[in-house]
Amino acid sequence: MRLPLIDRYILKSYLTILISFFFILMFIFIIQTVWVFIDEFAGKGLDISVLLRFLLYYSPKLIPLVLPLTILLASIMTFGNFAERYEFAAMKSAGISLMRAMRPLIVVNSIACLLTFYVANTVIPLAEFKTYNLRKNLSKMRPALAITEGVFNDIGESNIKVGRKYGENNRMLENVIIHEKSPNQINNIVIKAKRGELKSEKLQEGLQLVLYDGYRYEEIVQKNKRKKNEPHSRIAFNQYTMNIDLRAFNNVDLNETEYSNTFKMQNIGELDKSIDSLTNSYISEIEGFAKTVFLRTGANSINRFKETHKAINYMGSEEYLSLFPIRKKQQILSSAKNNIEMQLSSFNNQKNVFFVREKVINLHRLWRDDKFVNAFAALLLFFVGAPLGAIIRKGGFGLPIVVALTIFLTYHFAGTLFKNSAEDGSLHPFLGAWLITMILSIVGLIATIRASRDKSVFDIERLKMNFMLPYNYILKKLKQ
Repeated sequence: MRLPLIDRYILKSYLTILISFFFILMFIFIIQTVWVFIDEFAGKGLDISVLLRFLLYYSPKLIPLVLPLTILLASIMTFGNFAERYEFAAMKSAGISLMRAMRPLIVVNSIACLLTFYVANTVIPLAEFKTYNLRKNLSKMRPALAITEGVFNDIGESNIKVGRKYGENNRMLENVIIHEKSPNQINNIVIKAKRGELKSEKLQEGLQLVLYDGYRYEEIVQKNKRKKNEPHSRIAFNQYTMNIDLRAFNNVDLNETEYSNTFKMQNIGELDKSIDSLTNSYISEIEGFAKTVFLRTGANSINRFKETHKAINYMGSEEYLSLFPIRKKQQILSSAKNNIEMQLSSFNNQKNVFFVREKVINLHRLWRDDKFVNAFAALLLFFVGAPLGAIIRKGGFGLPIVVALTIFLTYHFAGTLFKNSAEDGSLHPFLGAWLITMILSIVGLIATIRASRDKSVFDIERLKMNFMLPYNYILKKLKQ
């Protein structure tokens, strides 16, 4: 069945802008991705194919972000061009309404909506699985070049901490502390130096570390274990060279996939199972903690005491304490105070544990709902952009791009804010995922109705008149 000429013209105008902007924005976001992860690739001697493979794995995660923005831009620019060139007025004179003009694009964007859902539910979990494992494998390569400042780094048979890195390729180190591992897993050797330098040119399978102005401490383990004082040695040095074996780190298989336990690697069905499992475990943990607290209070003992001594009534704490001497009273009160403090400390610790458990469950729920939100956004932003384009009556790269970016950034940052609030339980996860979408749906509905009636987004004259009504009424009464 051949499409009408007007539908073909609208589709051609829309798809030309959509496809062009999609590839332009994808290229921009890919470059931004390279910039973000450049530290993980720089200085590791990687082949260009590894970088291309990483970008291939990461690209699907950009589609739910790029496609809605592209649809918003294309819809505003397309209908802005129609209105600016009076083509939209010609369509209306021929009996073609706004909704009739949007009909072929609704079909196209519905397909884009289904495609986005498929990518979010099937492709992105697989891409996250591949990306996560590739990054983990890359972190094992040349770990000497990835020494983090201020924390201990496991490298070969040593545990190294540096205060600061500087110089060319961060080869110069300050405030170096090294703990050498021993076969019995006891830290007997500690090396401290004011300065250090990384040299790897001479060793193909390792790392050469030269230390300056430091000390080497070693605890000497004796066979006679009866002596309490263990001897140790301290050696001062001006220069000390260490050769660290890195063969186990350099022989890394980048195709290895041993990490598969993050919620971002799961589809909707797997997320539902994970949410049920985590929720049941969370409820069981709360019930277990409640039972433990109940047993610690001693209330169960009081119930047993009542059953065996039914004639005794509770007299109150003051009358009960009056039966004991002062020394015994102090012991009872001190014991009760310590018990209460222990319970409060247990409550605070368990509160933090429950907070983490609840946050993990909320993250799973948000990630599941986000798949539907991202898919629906592809259709929702079209219903926002198309009527706005017809209302502002501007095409090209000026005002439409400003309006589109303003709407999309508001949508994106407000959605991120609601999701962050839902993570810590301040907002229900369903509202955290869908609230901004609901708000934008109302905006799109209002914009569509006003554009269909040839009205602007905000009728300034009507707003001014409504604002002046109370003023005119009061002025009239004062004159009377």
